[in-house]
Amino acid sequence: MKLIRLKINEDFRSLKVDADGNGFEVEFLRPFEMEKKWDFMPYCLAGRNGSGKSNILEALAAIFYHIECIYLGNRPEDFDFDEVKNPYGFREEKSNPDSYELEYLFPIPIGLVNKTIVELAKKTFKDSNAHISINKDVGKQPIVKWLNRAEFADINEAKEILNRVELKQFLPKFIIGYSSGENEILSLPFLKMRYIHYDEYEEALRGETGYSQPEGRMVYLDKLYSQAVFLTNYLMQDEKVLEPIHNTIGIKSITQFRIIIQESPRIPKYRLDEGTIEEQSLAPEYNSFFELTQNLKRKDESLKDLKPIDKLKNCSTSQFYDAENKTLYLDYFVDADKKDEKGNVIPGEMKKVFRGNFDNAFELFQAFQVLLTLNLYGVDRKLKKELFRSGSLYANETVPILPSDKRIMRFKNFEIEKEKVDKGLLTKSLSDGEYQFLHSMGICLLFKDTNSLFLLDEPETHFNPDWRAKFITTLRDCLKAEENEILRDLLITTHSPFLISDTQKSNVLKFVKDLDTGVVTCDRPDFNTFGASVNQITIEIFNKPDTIGDYANESIATFEARFENGENVQELIKEINLKMGDSIEKTILINRLLGNIKN
Repeated sequence: MKLIRLKINEDFRSLKVDADGNGFEVEFLRPFEMEKKWDFMPYCLAGRNGSGKSNILEALAAIFYHIECIYLGNRPEDFDFDEVKNPYGFREEKSNPDSYELEYLFPIPIGLVNKTIVELAKKTFKDSNAHISINKDVGKQPIVKWLNRAEFADINEAKEILNRVELKQFLPKFIIGYSSGENEILSLPFLKMRYIHYDEYEEALRGETGYSQPEGRMVYLDKLYSQAVFLTNYLMQDEKVLEPIHNTIGIKSITQFRIIIQESPRIPKYRLDEGTIEEQSLAPEYNSFFELTQNLKRKDESLKDLKPIDKLKNCSTSQFYDAENKTLYLDYFVDADKKDEKGNVIPGEMKKVFRGNFDNAFELFQAFQVLLTLNLYGVDRKLKKELFRSGSLYANETVPILPSDKRIMRFKNFEIEKEKVDKGLLTKSLSDGEYQFLHSMGICLLFKDTNSLFLLDEPETHFNPDWRAKFITTLRDCLKAEENEILRDLLITTHSPFLISDTQKSNVLKFVKDLDTGVVTCDRPDFNTFGASVNQITIEIFNKPDTIGDYANESIATFEARFENGENVQELIKEINLKMGDSIEKTILINRLLGNIKN
């Protein structure tokens, strides 16, 4: 997808309606920039702390979560609004933000219109993508329209408003979130969707209907999924694809890891509140249980329909089943890639086995995703009910974290090979910056071939200056597409001048908050950001003209005061050179003092 614009018509976090009643609006892909829609250039949302830039990511996550929930085929118990039983439950006509306008471009799904018409549009340089709008008024259900549908169908058949079946084909394939800090507002809708995924799985288990993958599209990268993303990329992606990451942080390969899957946690065949206690005690079926991992492995070893656990077992170097504790241990020793005489990379045997069992990287990730989601089994219905209706900044803190020996799945003994390190290194030994680079780059790499929306909140906070300078280049190298068939958008909030200097002016969104009114405005900078110096960006975007810290500036001011009081200029210059490092401020001060000597 490619975002065109977002307008929020009510107060949302720091984004306020102005004195004339106008909501906050941000333009992404403007009409005169449509030819750039195939370019993969992230939007850098920049501004001082509290200026509202992260609120854009939060609003988009909340909007798509609400749309998702309206059209989900499986919604949990205790989720929907009920005037008596659940007065704070989910309502299709109520969301936060509750009044907005969103427009974006999206590739037309195959089979929805005549392929010849789409190809003709491409040849005549017309936009061959659907122009989608989502409009919501306070207290009303969102209306989703295909604004240019008439260009691709008989005018009598071209209904702008999409029906439930059509609409799901025009939503982003995935909405991917990542925050380097504790942005609970961004993570909250993703966290809620995880519990929906879990309940969807549990319902399939009870109904004995089978299960393949979550219906929801929202994926959030945190500690729960970080190792899964790392493993998936380094096992399934070609060396050439991973080269930009290798070149930047020096991680060459995975050497070994263990997966532990516990089968002992079970769920009752019937929920405890189904029937009275007397009825339950008289009915034997109420005392029966399902093994939680049952849908993820074959019922009969002779069957060929391999499930995720079967495939992971097939890939393991060695395995052991602890029958007493019903725990499966899978060990993997990853041999190194080789090169033929022409220099072509030949994947190691372990990678070949994984690629033979899983069709692509995404299938492996979804196997991990489903297994990790089962770690939520310990959360009771009451807490989930509170979470679904929560808008709290601290919702995540109320969710209990299972001890490792109670989890359905966990990774262990995760060892990697790194440049300039003689022996294998456990991932726990990596620095915060290395983790952050792997996480933010890895999640983008994994979903790069999908029409998705990426929301990255300050992904570079732990990077050194060199990595910050390389971040946009590495991102573009990882996500470059071979053909113009995929529309992706990536939004990054940042305080880094390096990221802004690597971004075209048209893709930099400058946020400014009026200290008197509290109203936030957003516009492109009035200077060319691409290739601009860090100092200019610091001045123009962050309103910080100084190139040194405040404490050092105080020292400059002290030297100036001593000069004004008549101290010896030559002695002052010696002391300044001794105590102060080189800076523009120091140079200006010394030139002033030298000018006084000449005069």
